[in-house]
Amino acid sequence: MFGCPLPKGGHFTEYNLSKSQSKLYCLMKKKCFHSNKVLGFRSVIASNRRVFCGSGSNWGQSRVPSVNWVEKNNKFLSLIANVASNTRNHSSSVESRVNENSFEKIYIQGGFKPLVIEKIEEGQDLVGKDKGIEKEHKSKVDDAANASTDQFGKAEVLESNPERHLSKVEKEAWKLLRGAIVNYCGNPVGTVAAADPADKQPLNYDQVFIRDFVPSALAFLLNGEAEIVKNFLLHTLQLQSWEKTVDCYSPGQGLMPASFKVRTVPLDGRVGEFEDVLDPDFGESAIGRVAPVDSGLWWIILLRAYGKLTGDYALQERVDVQTGIRLILNLCLSDGFDMFPTLLVTDGSCMIDRRMGIHGHPLEIQALFYSALRCAREMLAVNDSTKNLVVAVNNRLSALSFHMREYYWVDMKKINEIYRYKTEEYSTEAINKFNIYPDQIPGWLVDWIPETGGYFIGNLQPAHMDFRFFTLGNLWAIVSSLSTPKQSEGILTLIEEKWDDLVAQMPLKICYPALEHEEWRIITGGDPKNTPWSYHNGGSWPTLLWQFTLACIKMERPELARKAVALAEKRLPVDQWPEYYDTRYGRFIGKQARLRQTWTIAGYLTSKLLLDNPQLASILSWNEDYELLENCVCGLKSGRRKCSRLTTRSHVTET
Repeated sequence: MFGCPLPKGGHFTEYNLSKSQSKLYCLMKKKCFHSNKVLGFRSVIASNRRVFCGSGSNWGQSRVPSVNWVEKNNKFLSLIANVASNTRNHSSSVESRVNENSFEKIYIQGGFKPLVIEKIEEGQDLVGKDKGIEKEHKSKVDDAANASTDQFGKAEVLESNPERHLSKVEKEAWKLLRGAIVNYCGNPVGTVAAADPADKQPLNYDQVFIRDFVPSALAFLLNGEAEIVKNFLLHTLQLQSWEKTVDCYSPGQGLMPASFKVRTVPLDGRVGEFEDVLDPDFGESAIGRVAPVDSGLWWIILLRAYGKLTGDYALQERVDVQTGIRLILNLCLSDGFDMFPTLLVTDGSCMIDRRMGIHGHPLEIQALFYSALRCAREMLAVNDSTKNLVVAVNNRLSALSFHMREYYWVDMKKINEIYRYKTEEYSTEAINKFNIYPDQIPGWLVDWIPETGGYFIGNLQPAHMDFRFFTLGNLWAIVSSLSTPKQSEGILTLIEEKWDDLVAQMPLKICYPALEHEEWRIITGGDPKNTPWSYHNGGSWPTLLWQFTLACIKMERPELARKAVALAEKRLPVDQWPEYYDTRYGRFIGKQARLRQTWTIAGYLTSKLLLDNPQLASILSWNEDYELLENCVCGLKSGRRKCSRLTTRSHVTET
């Protein structure tokens, strides 16, 4: 944890000092300390090292080498060039152990990480040869996102655009979003989960969550404000290298924290002087002690969005950023016992962070995993040290897209096929590969599924299909093109057909239907927060609005998004921007919902900005990658055993 003296004050209030004043204060005091005293975390960096938090070229006693140091030390560059990921040929996984001589090993054990090199001299390339990527300039963001910034890095963008006048609701939302900003060493690094002044027990709602910050980051980026997002990406990357231990066991190196908190603590022996320290949570403080699997996936997705919207590709080309990407991929692609390309996770490892029966291979994780792999493939520097990793990413993408489209998709036709399934098939050419019993088809689904449209089920395991509709996973399948164009159209058609169930009086249901009665008691354990039609058990979450908007614009259905935004716009400011809504139709504010929930505010603003600038949706989403559809490396093209892809290719093409 790195500290910097700051004046007394709240950690998520408006800026106490100007940016230049804060940095000058830090540099004059020269008191930026490393602290290892918060919540028992042990840093891998020697405790006698000091680092300035300013961004100037004079780093004093910093543990971070300057750019010139990197340039003058060929040994260091040689070390970076020899990074290897030990990937097997034609495999979609990488070895979980990193080579002893690799940069990642030293990066973790030695504590080296160039975190705060905020200025890179023009023309320098810390990764190697120029990737040859044509830089997309910020001009893709229209004039509304190109206004000048003030001394805090804030842009009065929309306010200064005569063609776009902010409504009263939007002005209130921007004011609340800026009020939720968290500062670290005088610089913005994120937004708190909720800034409800009436909340006497904020628990962890006063922390910066990676998944929660994504809509805030997009709102800032779409509004022409990039500094806070860049700071967030770098500081969370720094936390990745921390040792994490729960009951004497440490998870993988690439794990990103679920959240972090900026604490202002007094300096020992120095009256009236304080320092900021970062206090991360990797799940060891979370309810249920669940590792945040989605944090690293969201971080990669946001990193790509930052580059696309700002044109600052130098950030993703940095050595520390490239290494962070590789560590996340190594963790996700490591060998295991799975027979399928989907990620196996425990219950509560994503947005649904409580026991809700999603353990196994939940749709949300698979959709984010697919998106993160596509992002990483775009951003990874391709060289001798990463070529095997790139092969592994391509192979996994190919297998995952086929698996999800073939086995997770249901519509009226597919459900009728399941209804007629034969069971106990022992054959490599079995139709009912997962031995699904037809009696598992729930009664509500038979009458609920429309004649047109369909969706991806929530989970798939041997002898088990979770037929619940999970909104985030289905929307992100559209955004990432995990679904085929026809399937994407089918998902939006289903949402439109079942508008009263999935949107009703507040968009959008996190899942449908809710678990009730004995099913609720067995699956949730009688969770009093996840009662039927509340919280994650069928509650309505306004933050899903931005993902719905992005999906609608991509599929050329913006009218659906406008309808949902208009619905939310009427209630959110009146209800003080709640975290979620309860009841079957979203009529009540959630019984334990925090007010002024930041990602509710940011989700609304991001939706408005996307609708005003629909061309940006193509930058934030992905098109179909036909190369993935043809790529198959299983080696079962002939002989006694045949590739399942070949036997079902015609079906996939049709859908």
